[in-house]
Amino acid sequence: MFYNLLVYMLIGAAKLAALFNHKARQFVNGRVKLFLRLHDAFKNNTSPVIWFHCASLGEFEQGRPIMEALRPQLSGCKILLTFFSPSGYEVRKNYSGADYIFYIPYDVASHTKKFVAVVKPVLAVFIKYEFWPNILQALKEQQVPIVSASSIFRGNQIFFKPYGTRQKNALKTIEYFFVQNQASIYLLNKIGINNASVSGDTRFDRVIQLTQGKQENLIVKKFKNDQ
Repeated sequence: MFYNLLVYMLIGAAKLAALFNHKARQFVNGRVKLFLRLHDAFKNNTSPVIWFHCASLGEFEQGRPIMEALRPQLSGCKILLTFFSPSGYEVRKNYSGADYIFYIPYDVASHTKKFVAVVKPVLAVFIKYEFWPNILQALKEQQVPIVSASSIFRGNQIFFKPYGTRQKNALKTIEYFFVQNQASIYLLNKIGINNASVSGDTRFDRVIQLTQGKQENLIVKKFKNDQ
């Protein structure tokens, strides 16, 4: 109850901030008629959908190597990519590695159930810190496996506090955790979660990808003048 009230308060605060702040306006406007656009996008889809969710641009860079490694192995599947923040969505809304790109809906139970019903994912992959209780519950009710990738935990997070029961239970809906370090394994074990292993930070995979690609800066090229 308290969590849901907090979500509605945050939605109200975002809408108020949207009157004065450009980024907040993008955050709110990006969710206007979201379900109408989702219905249009998915109404004729017959392919299995793998859902990747990233909070923002940094998390996208962690999820990108996973999406691009899986893509050749997911013949016949579609990839849905969602963002929480405009700084991720607005920069990567034309990313060619995903078939569908949207904002994630507000974490309100009625919205999340509707979202899962429209999208019908067969697998959900959440990057790093994204643990929305109502979304996770909606996926669990539809028996959709959930994976947390590149996640990292610290002792001061709410999951490990006496008052963090709801958030702790949300973690327990997740099928498997691929975490960044051994300390995260230890913290998860302390609250009875053992389905985890250390896989490291996939952002390093992305950095390696960038070093292997050809990078050309036209300003530098012109200044250097082939010298």
